[in-house]
Amino acid sequence: MKYLIVGLGNIGPEYKNTRHNIGFMAVDEIAKKQGVTFKVDKLGSVADFKFKGRSITLLKPSTYMNLSGKAVRYWMQQLKITPENIFIITDDISLPYLKLRLRPKGSAGGHNGLKNIQEVLESDEYPRLKIGVGSEFSKGKQVDYVLGDFSSDEMIDMALLLDKVNAFVESFCTIGIEKTMNFHNN
Repeated sequence: MKYLIVGLGNIGPEYKNTRHNIGFMAVDEIAKKQGVTFKVDKLGSVADFKFKGRSITLLKPSTYMNLSGKAVRYWMQQLKITPENIFIITDDISLPYLKLRLRPKGSAGGHNGLKNIQEVLESDEYPRLKIGVGSEFSKGKQVDYVLGDFSSDEMIDMALLLDKVNAFVESFCTIGIEKTMNFHNN
């Protein structure tokens, strides 16, 4: 079985610790735990590893958030991976900070990265893990908020959060989306 785990974010050092880059942070942590490094390739940086007999490719698209679908489709085709075996990790301002929500499909919920993936794949039927980054911004300041860095206090919580995300990914790749949802969403 092959899996494509996609962390959404924006390339460049100015975005490294922003709320919008939590997907990149998550796949970086998974790569670190697996002892693999990313290599720059077409439309993104990729890292491959085996986990319990599964072949897993991590992807950080280099297309910027709003054009993530192009990279996702390219790597799905390259690796011959079906939509049910991709796993998108992204930020979500509609969820409280640190709250995780796993879904097998669904709307983009206003998230431009998910919106583009759905447009390119012509489907909303792919697993996604949304990570709550909160909504502590005033009207009209959403972009500044998601492109703003996590506070030092928030960064303290990251290690535990990213461990949980890693557990979701491992579970997804070994027991599937439904059992993972039942186990982790409760």
